[in-house]
Amino acid sequence: MPHTVADIAKHVRGEVHGDSTTPITGFAPADSAKRGDLTFAETDAYFAAAEASAASAILVAGDRTSASKTLIRVKNARVAFAEVLPLFFAEPVLEGQRHPTAVIPKTAFVDDTACIGPHCVIGEHCVIGARAALLGGNHLGDNCAVGEDTKLFPNVVLYARTQVGKRVRLHAGCVIGSDGFGYVFDAGVHHKVLQVGHVIIGDDVEIGANSTVDRGAIGATVIGKGTKIDNLVQIAHNVSLGEHSILCAQVGIAGSVKLGNYAVIGGQVGIAGHLKIGNQVTIAAQSGVMHDIPDGGTWLGSPAQPDRSTKRQWLALQQLPELLRRVKELEKQLAAKKK
Repeated sequence: MPHTVADIAKHVRGEVHGDSTTPITGFAPADSAKRGDLTFAETDAYFAAAEASAASAILVAGDRTSASKTLIRVKNARVAFAEVLPLFFAEPVLEGQRHPTAVIPKTAFVDDTACIGPHCVIGEHCVIGARAALLGGNHLGDNCAVGEDTKLFPNVVLYARTQVGKRVRLHAGCVIGSDGFGYVFDAGVHHKVLQVGHVIIGDDVEIGANSTVDRGAIGATVIGKGTKIDNLVQIAHNVSLGEHSILCAQVGIAGSVKLGNYAVIGGQVGIAGHLKIGNQVTIAAQSGVMHDIPDGGTWLGSPAQPDRSTKRQWLALQQLPELLRRVKELEKQLAAKKK
């Protein structure tokens, strides 16, 4: 559906500079934009590229001006970018579809507006909320609950008693509620400890492809509302993630960790078990966390330490070859004097 610049400006609470009647038929980056497209620019370099492109209008922040392009000025270009995309790339509406290959027991409640795709298997006593979508190959164990407007992409698996909130997105290959890694060693053998807990996922959570969340050994593993988890992340049993936190790809969190609200965990971070990580903590990529971390601050390194301390150590290490050279030279001078 085509829009005018005025329509888009109203949608993003922006201000038009130029022809507000300009028709906009698509959204594209500057290097591939064509006539009728809207593009956006956050930096001077991107703005120069956008002005040189064939795009009909530019979404910008600040007080930039252009002699050749219509501008939509907004407070935050990236936020406006996120708000504009659904106008041009709306997801298909799948309400009420039931594929004939789906297995739905009589004890399950599936809202009339929910979509159940091909080869989905729903366990006994499951509850599927309004406008929820299971896109194909999904398996739900007994007594699972899926909230309204939640989407399970292909091959997502929910083990028994998993509770998923509203507006959650679980991407392809996610496994939620599998056994925690629990064993006791006795008489030369690792004996399995039954994992009898479950997983609770809050509203507005998104979990990336092939990530795993283990159920609690006893009790729940909890993912707080609004938290976003990237691809290939491992969350162990009885972990509790706070609200609105970010976990980047290949993070691994061991059992019973408590992570606060608004934390940012960089890629490939490893967090040892039974630790408490505070609110608004940032942990840099590839760090290894071995101790509790208080609220706030940035930590990095392995073992992770406050960023300033770690950076000083890294700078000192860079100076070590020169220091060794100087020490060796001094040793030579002292040896010559003794002769």
